[in-house]
Amino acid sequence: MPANIYGRKVKSQAIQVSLSDFNKVYKKAGETVIVKISLGTKKKPVLIHNVQLDPVTDMPLHADFFQVNLKEKVTAQVPIETIGEAPAEKEGKGTTVMQLDEVEVEALPFDLPEKFEVDLTRLSEVDEAIYVKDIKVNKKKVELKSAPEQIIVRIEPLRKEEAEPAPADTAEEQVAEEEEIEKTEKRPKDGEEKEASIESDKTTSEPKKP
Repeated sequence: MPANIYGRKVKSQAIQVSLSDFNKVYKKAGETVIVKISLGTKKKPVLIHNVQLDPVTDMPLHADFFQVNLKEKVTAQVPIETIGEAPAEKEGKGTTVMQLDEVEVEALPFDLPEKFEVDLTRLSEVDEAIYVKDIKVNKKKVELKSAPEQIIVRIEPLRKEEAEPAPADTAEEQVAEEEEIEKTEKRPKDGEEKEASIESDKTTSEPKKP
């Protein structure tokens, strides 16, 4: 698989890596764990960035490796993982909606969190939410760069299906219908039919509404 190594004060370098090896490492490390690229006798500490996937097979096509200085802070996107089940959703009050699946942080390479866990069991009512500011971190080592008020997950109200019930017949409509049926059964034939029809329009109630 073609790849590229780059970094601060590092000259960009095109390389190739084993696709099978990359898949194994990427599955374990993601984009927040330091991995090492071996180039001859040298090993470079890097973070995996910008993995391009095939739109059909989802297989990696290209990746960037950001070479880091272990003594300098870096920024990275840390994935968010939910745990537990929201009581609000369990009780049928609302639906859990994820609005953010990763958070940007700044830290020394070896202090980067692998992931953040968000506990959904604290969400018991509609419109309750968990924000970036609610994430617990060691502030001496890790700085959250995403906006504090940004919503990670929220309980949204259930969508009600709009369905109009069939109109119920009123007593007046039922009487009108019965009278109309009775008149139809007694309707005169031939020449008298037109006159009877005109009189019926004047004396009966309004026809039944659909």
